[in-house]
Amino acid sequence: MYVVIVEFSLIPRYLEEFVARVRQQAADSLAREAGCRVFDVCRDPEREDHVLLYEVYDDRAAFDAHLASAHFLDFDASVSGWVRDKQLRLLEKI
Repeated sequence: MYVVIVEFSLIPRYLEEFVARVRQQAADSLAREAGCRVFDVCRDPEREDHVLLYEVYDDRAAFDAHLASAHFLDFDASVSGWVRDKQLRLLEKI
């Protein structure tokens, strides 16, 4: 299994739009990608402008397919102006 953790620091005025859009991205990924097993969207109640994604894929190839999917490319283009910073961690489940 391949685990992806993404933490977004958002421009506060775009928070609601981002949350709606990332929830749709999670639903699309789970519905359209056979290799996507988990796609959780989380928010720290102490830092509302930070959103964390916890994603689990079958393997690196499944994650690469995710990155190439039309729905991810559309999501990424849609939210790019709403994000102050993004941190990505790629892990292998042992």
